[in-house]
Amino acid sequence: MAQIFSPSTNTLSKASIVAGALLAGTGAFALTTANRWPWINNVAVAMEQEVPFSHKHHVAGLGVDCRFCHTAVEESANAGIPPVKTCMGCHSIVWKDAPLLEPIRESYRTDVPIQWNRVHDLPDFVFFNHSIHLKKGIGCESCHGRVDEMPLMWKVNSLNMEWCLACHRNPQDFVRPRDQVTTMGWDPERPEKSGSNLPPMSQAEIGPKLVQEYQIQSLTNCSTCHR
Repeated sequence: MAQIFSPSTNTLSKASIVAGALLAGTGAFALTTANRWPWINNVAVAMEQEVPFSHKHHVAGLGVDCRFCHTAVEESANAGIPPVKTCMGCHSIVWKDAPLLEPIRESYRTDVPIQWNRVHDLPDFVFFNHSIHLKKGIGCESCHGRVDEMPLMWKVNSLNMEWCLACHRNPQDFVRPRDQVTTMGWDPERPEKSGSNLPPMSQAEIGPKLVQEYQIQSLTNCSTCHR
C-alpha cells in the first residue's frame, strides 16, 4: 500500500503541537500580566489636559495644600475634581488675562464644566474610599506619588489588585501620622522637615504603633473592594 503521509509529517505534527502549546502559554502570560506593562496601565505617562495644570507649581511652588482643591477628600469616597470657580478664586486676580487659562474663564462664564482626562481611573467593579484611607493615615503620596514634582500629572502606581494588596497586607509599611497625610516627602526619620513634633523614628518603629493607635485592620477579603 502506498504511503499517504511523508516521513516529515510526524516531525511537523510534533512541531505544531509544541508551537500551539507555546502560543497558548504566551497568550495566557500576556493576559495575566498585561496590566503590569507601562504601555497598558499608563504608569509614568503624562496625561494631556485641556488646561495643563501643574501640581509642581501649585504644590511645591505656591504651597497649596491638596485639600484646597480636593475639598471632599476627607469626607467623601471621591477626592473630587475642583470646579472652575475654585480656579477663578485666584485667577480672577492672578494671570487673569493669560491665554493659557482662557478655557477656565470660558467654563466659568458659560457654566459648562471642563472635560478633564482622568489620570487615576479605577474600574467600575472596584470600590475605593478616599476618606477612610486618609483617616487611617495613608498619605496622598502613597498612591499618587510626589505630585509636587509633576509639571503634568501622571500615574506612579499601576493601581492593580496586587499593588493594593501589598498595602492591605502590610499597612505598617505605609501608615503615617494623620496630620501628615497631605505632606509630600514625609520622612519619619526627619519629622522636623514637615513641622511634626514627633521624635525621629524609622517606619519599622512608627508603623506598628500607628496601626494599633488607628485600629487599622488588614482587610484582604474580596468584599472590601468588590461590592
